[in-house]
Amino acid sequence: MTVPVTVGLDGTPASMAAADWGAREAALRGLPLRLVSAWEWQPFSYAPLAGSEMPEQWSVRVPEETAAELRRRYPGLDVTADRLTGPPPEVLCEAAKESELLALGSTGLGPLAGFLLGSVAMATVAHTGRPVVLVRAPEGGQGEGQGGQGEGDGAEEDAGGEAGSGGGGNGGDGGASEAGDGAVVLGIDLSSPGDETIRFGFAAASVRSAPLRVINGWNPPPYFGHGIGDDEGRRAEAIDRAAETMRAVLAPWRERYPAVEVAEEPGIGRPARLLSEAGAGAGLVVVGRRATPRRPGQPRIGHVAHAVLHHCPAPVAVVPSADVVPLAAVVPPSDVVPPAA
Repeated sequence: MTVPVTVGLDGTPASMAAADWGAREAALRGLPLRLVSAWEWQPFSYAPLAGSEMPEQWSVRVPEETAAELRRRYPGLDVTADRLTGPPPEVLCEAAKESELLALGSTGLGPLAGFLLGSVAMATVAHTGRPVVLVRAPEGGQGEGQGGQGEGDGAEEDAGGEAGSGGGGNGGDGGASEAGDGAVVLGIDLSSPGDETIRFGFAAASVRSAPLRVINGWNPPPYFGHGIGDDEGRRAEAIDRAAETMRAVLAPWRERYPAVEVAEEPGIGRPARLLSEAGAGAGLVVVGRRATPRRPGQPRIGHVAHAVLHHCPAPVAVVPSADVVPLAAVVPPSDVVPPAA
């Protein structure tokens, strides 16, 4: 069975950009494209104005119109549009299970403020067991949809601590970037390099015939830079150790993908900042995420991936590890009424 590239639509410019990215991705990989919108019944506390479009009508019209436009722009591409019923995070996670990857949109707030991730997009990234690609809205794109990815709750979180973002997962191979140009940037945590995350990054570079930049960042302890000990010598030693470990981790993947040009870039600094800066000229940035060991039911994106999602200008692929808890295992079905207190 051929699995599609799936795009979640909510009618915003960001989701339209994600649909276009998904169409190019699907065409490149020879896969069908599936557009989905989520509609959840809500009781009205007021009578809708005459002639106003109901959310249920909107959730059917937008995917169909978008599919027609993409068929026109990408002749030969198999495009389907589905209106699914249920809470958007659950609907998108369920759709992702049958997909190579899921693409969603995020709205730009400017170079300093970063990007706005809706609450639905955040929940989907935190729970789904498949790769999710967040695609940026066009410059100046604004607006909120009526049904898909929800309102934003974007926090501006930078990252310290460990490098890149580890974790493997069930993800498929990586695909093309929005423009088809630029290097693929892969962030890895050398303490726990996820095979699926690395595979995704190498496959993305291979399918796009693009170079692969592998970045690992080390955030030094606070006393560095204050004249305590041989700071420069310790920094150089840390870089050398990281470079040696990185070569060992990537050696089998270099053999598997001999045509991919790989640049190993261990560095000093906050991993999220290094990845976001590298993403300024990249076609795709790939990070991983792991479940919380002590709280497996708690949604978690990880501080590095979270910061990269909010600040990196390039499309960002988040590849989950195998221990991610499905959303259905955390959120009870909507038709289950909790017992009265």
